[in-house]
Amino acid sequence: MLLEVDGIHKRYGRRGASANEGVNLTVEAGQVYGLLGHNGAGKTTLVNQIVGLLRPDRGSIRIDGRDVIADPSFARRHCSIQPQSQVPIDGLTPRQAIETLGRLRGGDDTVVRARAARLIEALGLGEWRDTDGARLSGGVKRLVSFCMAAVEPGKLVILDEPTNDVDPVRRRLLWAQVRSLAGEGAAVLLVTHNVIEAERSVDRLAILDHGRVLAEGTPAELKAGVAEELRLELVLDPDAGAIEMPQFTGPHTLIGNRIVATVPAGLVAEAATWARDLRRTGRIEEFSLSPATLEDAYVALVESTIEPATSATVSSEEETDVRAA
Repeated sequence: MLLEVDGIHKRYGRRGASANEGVNLTVEAGQVYGLLGHNGAGKTTLVNQIVGLLRPDRGSIRIDGRDVIADPSFARRHCSIQPQSQVPIDGLTPRQAIETLGRLRGGDDTVVRARAARLIEALGLGEWRDTDGARLSGGVKRLVSFCMAAVEPGKLVILDEPTNDVDPVRRRLLWAQVRSLAGEGAAVLLVTHNVIEAERSVDRLAILDHGRVLAEGTPAELKAGVAEELRLELVLDPDAGAIEMPQFTGPHTLIGNRIVATVPAGLVAEAATWARDLRRTGRIEEFSLSPATLEDAYVALVESTIEPATSATVSSEEETDVRAA
C-alpha cells in the first residue's frame, strides 16, 4: 500500500472547528483515489497533513511504509502536488515553469524537456507554450499547474481540484493524463467536489463531510445503496411558474433550470405519466429517467447534515439547493 492514513484527527485551536475526525484511507500504486466532499469538508486539510505542511493532533500517515509525520521531508520528496490555488507563474512561460519544476524535483534535463513537451501537446497548450504567465487565462494556468505536478511525478501525485476553470474539451484531455499517471505506476489522490467527474475518473473514493469519512468504496459500491431508485430530471420552462413535487419523489435539488429527484423503482410508471403531463401542458421542456448516479448516493449520505427544505414546491427562480454542492 503506497499511502496509509490511519485515524487522523485535526482541530484548529483548542476550541476551534474539527477539520478531520478519525480519517482512514489507503491508496495503492497505480490507483486513482478520490476525496469527494463539499467545500469545508476537510479535504485540503487532510492533503496538507499528508505532505507534511500540517501536523495532525493524532493518528498516523505512511507513504511507501515511511512515517511522514516523523519525517515530513520524505513526503515532500516523494509527493508531487497540484495545489487548490493557482500557482504564480507571472514572468515565466508555461514551458519554462513546467521544465523548472521538473528540474527542481531532480529530473534529468533531457527527460524533463521531452516530458514537458509531451504534456503541453497532450493538453492542447501549444499555442501558449511561450506566452508570459501573466497573460494566460485561469483555465490555461490550471492546466500548466497540472503539468508542473506531472512532469516529474512522485510516487504519490496529489491533485486538488485540478479541473477548476478548465474548458470541457481540455478537461477530457486532462482526465486522460490523470489515468496515464496511474498507468505509469503513481498513486493519484484526487481532491474534488465535482461528483460527476469523480464517478467517471476514480477507481475508489471516500466521501467526506464535516471532517468524517461517511463512506468509502468504488463508485459502483457506493451507488448500490440507491440501486432501488431511479433519477428523475426535469428541465423547467422558465415561464411556467412553480411545480408541486409529488409525494413519491425523494429529496430534490434545483440546479439552474433543472430539478433532480429520485423515484422508487416500483413507481417509475407513475413518475413517467406525471412528467409527460407536465410536458404536454408546457410546464417543463423535457424530462428523463435513468439509473441512480454517484451524485444521488452522495446526496443521500449527506442530506441528514443539511437543513431540509420547508416546502415541496419548487419555483424556476428558486436558489440552487445546497445539497447540490
